[in-house]
Amino acid sequence: MIRTDIDLGRTGKQQGYLQVPYSHNLGGWANVMIPITVIAHGAGPSVLVLGGNHGDEYQGQVAIMKLARALTEGQVQGRLILIPSLNFPAALASTRLSPIDGMNLNRAFPGDPHGPVTSQIAHYLAHELFPICDAVIDIHSGGRSMDFVPCSHMHVVSDRVQRQAMLDAMLAWNTEFCFLYTDIAGSGLLPVEAENQGKTVITTELGGSESIPASVHRIAHDGLVNVLRHLGVLDGQIQSRTSMGLAPSILTQALEARNYLLAPESGIFEVCVELGTKVSVDEPVARIHFLERPDREPLQIVSPKHGYLICMRSPCKTQQGDCIAVIAEEVSVESVMKS
Repeated sequence: MIRTDIDLGRTGKQQGYLQVPYSHNLGGWANVMIPITVIAHGAGPSVLVLGGNHGDEYQGQVAIMKLARALTEGQVQGRLILIPSLNFPAALASTRLSPIDGMNLNRAFPGDPHGPVTSQIAHYLAHELFPICDAVIDIHSGGRSMDFVPCSHMHVVSDRVQRQAMLDAMLAWNTEFCFLYTDIAGSGLLPVEAENQGKTVITTELGGSESIPASVHRIAHDGLVNVLRHLGVLDGQIQSRTSMGLAPSILTQALEARNYLLAPESGIFEVCVELGTKVSVDEPVARIHFLERPDREPLQIVSPKHGYLICMRSPCKTQQGDCIAVIAEEVSVESVMKS
């Protein structure tokens, strides 16, 4: 059902829209118009770069818009497909979920070509774009709900060749922390669909909240450019943390449900340690205070493991069951490839 005037097989630079049918109260023949840029030149890989999977995560959207404006055909070897704001209605509304159908795009795969707008977008990616690409980059942050230590991250896929390619690309983002994660909140994720199709999938969590420091925008842009060079689709000198005079990335993982700390009660969240801090088992990392009971002692949340506070809740007001912190354990590259 989605159509576009972009010719994905043509060389050169094209900018246009993915047009998703959407009938609403004031528009019987309307479309959601998702901006897309395709740059193709010479022989090389085909790489899909996505931002705005969740609409309130703008780090990737800004970085991709910069590239879409700046890159020329001659800088590309292969094909580069850039979609800055994939969940376009959510990006306009500054929301995690689509305001049109209430769906989470990152739980909608493999999608439905005749379903709601979000399902149609997921189906188009899964059946039209993923199959023609070698690598998929899906840029996330914590949005308005979480704040992360800026990190590139990935799933630990079973195929060792694919895992090595993803690990190398993740490290090429040159973030101080890299993060191996698991899915504790549902299925239908975009990265999983791409991984199941055998693609090299690189994802990120670049900070969070509604205030984005200049340093995080630099990490988003410079890291993306370096990964594209690493993949061979973009000309230029590949940088490493060593060449930049930096210490190696700290590789961490949170592969068990207990790494993800959920609020046992509703209240006001107080973090007790700084993001990126190393913590020990049973060390207090957060407290929950109770507005209705200022006489009651706050509920103390302790770390279940030795590791780093990689992520914390951004809004102070917290409901029972919300994820309030993630503790990630340090691991080695060798252990990741042996597991």
